[in-house]
Amino acid sequence: MAGTDTTEETKKSLYQVVRKWGENPLPPTLLATLISAQHMRPFQLLPMTFVPVLLFTSYTNLNGFERDSAGIGAAWSGLYLLLASRRKQVFMKKWGARGIVRGGTMGLCFVNMVAGGLTYALGKNEEDEE
Repeated sequence: MAGTDTTEETKKSLYQVVRKWGENPLPPTLLATLISAQHMRPFQLLPMTFVPVLLFTSYTNLNGFERDSAGIGAAWSGLYLLLASRRKQVFMKKWGARGIVRGGTMGLCFVNMVAGGLTYALGKNEEDEE
């Protein structure tokens, strides 16, 4: 039969999905891009200090330090989420282009914070395995 497949696709647990997200170098890079888009013009120094740190976490992740970079990314994503949530926004401005980008950035910060925190807390280093 053309429509049935005899091999069953294995379902991943929620922990495996979250851990893969935490070990992926793309989310911190995407977060750095969104932060740059919001705070580059006019230039705001404090939010722009998060960009090099998030890019550094992607760099360390690609060099084999997945657990450590997940912890650093989680911490800095949480700090940016705290910083961004302090700024109040008028309800009608939430639905403009800047408001949607800000909401997406804050959502990505939350997901990075949770996934990176779990990856760091429950992950194992190569030294732990030996």
